[in-house]
Amino acid sequence: METEIKNGEGAKTAILAVSFGTSYNDSREVTIGAIEQAIADAFPAYEVRRAFTSQMIINKLKQRDGLEIDNMEEALKRAHGDGIERLIVQPTHLMNGLEYRDLAEDLRDHEHMFQSVVLGEPLFTDEEDFTAVMKAIAADTAAYDDGDTAICFMGHGTEAESNAVYEKLQGILREAGYENYFIGTVEAQPTLDDLVTVVKRSGTYKKVVLKPLMVVAGDHANNDMAGDEDGSWKRTFEEAGFEVQCIMEGLGQMEAIRNIYVNHVKVSMGRL
Repeated sequence: METEIKNGEGAKTAILAVSFGTSYNDSREVTIGAIEQAIADAFPAYEVRRAFTSQMIINKLKQRDGLEIDNMEEALKRAHGDGIERLIVQPTHLMNGLEYRDLAEDLRDHEHMFQSVVLGEPLFTDEEDFTAVMKAIAADTAAYDDGDTAICFMGHGTEAESNAVYEKLQGILREAGYENYFIGTVEAQPTLDDLVTVVKRSGTYKKVVLKPLMVVAGDHANNDMAGDEDGSWKRTFEEAGFEVQCIMEGLGQMEAIRNIYVNHVKVSMGRL
C-alpha cells in the first residue's frame, strides 16, 4: 500500500484519511500526503491510513504506476481485519456535499465492524473554519494584492446546497477588506463568465492571478484553469484583455489549511 504512516503499532485506534484522490503524483504528495502527515504528527500514538473515493483514479494509478490505494470499502475491511476497534474517518473534502454524504452512507453500512466510528467534519464547517481559510488564502497570495491584480480562486462547485460555501467565503473576504479577491466555480455558481464580468466591471485590473480553491492542484487546475484550450480560465481571461498568472498549488500545501483538518480530528477524538 502507498503512504501508510505507521504510528503506535499496537494501538486499536486508527485514523483513516479519505480523499477523492488525484492522478497527479507530484501534487498528491504535497497536498493529500501533507495533510496525512500533519495528522500523523499531531497524533503519534495512532496509525494514519489512506483511502480514495474515486475508483477511476484508483484504477488509473494501479495500471499506470503500479500503486495500490484502497477505496472506502477496502479500507474499512482492511482496518477491521487488522483488529482496529475504534476508527476516526477524516475526509479532506471541502464541504458537506454529495461526496461527503456518500462517504457518510458508506460508513454507516460498515460501522457494525467497529466498536466506535466517528466521521470528521469537512474543511468548511463552522465560522472559525471560514475565517481560518480566508486568512490562509489571503496571506498566501498577499504579494499579488497590489490593486492592479484580481486574485481569482477556482472552486469545483456542486449541485448540493453546500455550494453556498463559495458565496459565503466571498462575503467574508469582502467584509475583511479583500476587495481584489474573487471566487468562481467550474461546475456551479458563480461561473467563469460571472467572474470575468465582475473583474471587467471594476475597470481597475490589468492582471489576473488564478489559483485553485481545491485541496489538490489536479486535473481541474491543470486543464480547466491553466490549460491553453478554448474555454479554460486562463484563455478566457487572456481573451478578455488581462495578463494572467496561474499558481499551481492546492490548498493542502498550506500549513494553515492542514491545521484545520488536524483540529477536526481532535474534535473527533473527543467523540470516540
